[in-house]
Amino acid sequence: MKSKQIKLFIKPYCGWCHEAIAWLNERGVQFQTLDVVSNRAARNEMIALSGQTLAPVIEVDGEVLADFDTGQLAVFWNRLESAQS
Repeated sequence: MKSKQIKLFIKPYCGWCHEAIAWLNERGVQFQTLDVVSNRAARNEMIALSGQTLAPVIEVDGEVLADFDTGQLAVFWNRLESAQS
């Protein structure tokens, strides 16, 4: 997928966050990781995008998926790839 910007908002102790990182890395996706525990600005941005404090949250060129597992991430990713075709 040709994306301009991918942000992954995480909490360091979050298992789903680590799974999302692994899923993206396995596919060679370049993304920015933002720790919402240590970075207040990232936390505020995540809440503004998703309306919640749960992680992970991913933003891909303005499209947002919040509080997800890798199955939901795969569906989201496939939808984005289909929209680019």
